[in-house]
Amino acid sequence: MERQSPLFTAFIYACALLLTAVILAPVVWLFVMSISSAADLSAKPLNWWPDEIDLSRYGLLLTTLENTAGAAFVASLFNSLKVAGMATLAAIAVAIPSAWAVSRTPTVSWSLYAVIATYMLPPVALAVPLYMGLATLGLLNSVFGLALVYLTILAPFTTWLLKSGFDSIPKEIESAAMIDGARLDQILRLITLPLAAPVMATSALFAFLLAWDEFFYALLFTSDLRAKTLTVAIADLAGGRVSDYGLIATAGVLAALPPVLIGLIMQKALISGLTSGGVKG
Repeated sequence: MERQSPLFTAFIYACALLLTAVILAPVVWLFVMSISSAADLSAKPLNWWPDEIDLSRYGLLLTTLENTAGAAFVASLFNSLKVAGMATLAAIAVAIPSAWAVSRTPTVSWSLYAVIATYMLPPVALAVPLYMGLATLGLLNSVFGLALVYLTILAPFTTWLLKSGFDSIPKEIESAAMIDGARLDQILRLITLPLAAPVMATSALFAFLLAWDEFFYALLFTSDLRAKTLTVAIADLAGGRVSDYGLIATAGVLAALPPVLIGLIMQKALISGLTSGGVKG
């Protein structure tokens, strides 16, 4: 291997540090705002670090007392976990057989592009038919109904991602198993899915993040704490004439924790899938 010059190595490290700073700076500033008092947030010139650390907003948002901002926040947090979790599981369950069928039957690949075309439509174009459908089924203001709506977004996306993963698995492995007498369901369950574990983990992670961050449909199809999600609850905090920016920042920090934790868990799954895969280049 050719030895890299010290100048080039320094340039690579400088670019990496710059990228890290650009990514982490908003997150760090969000946390600083969450522990700053109202006086520090309105001070001129701006205090980059609070004179006194104020953690009272975290206690306010994490309380479960009725008719408080904390009760509404905690309820919306659990609603978001339920909706994103159900939608992700349903999307993966739908995408696995669909993507495998398209990957192994190239003549029907046009169907995948037709499905992806629906993903390209703006959400407002589907708002009225989805609203009427949920109203007919009695699923308005319901976490199950909202998860069903999110499935229409996540299924095309996860199918497209999983197809690319199935395409990278040699068909000869499945053909050999079929010659040995394995059924289609056994081939998919015992051979294909373990080899596709990395792309399945990636698809699940991106699907969860899409559902977790969705705002438009959650605002349109929910009205109270029975189904209101975290994105709508945070928007409600900023809806008054006088907004507590520290409280909004605290809500943002707490809202970012579940995706970060799930991302760390899925990262382990990705590494495990990559190291235990049976396909070698």
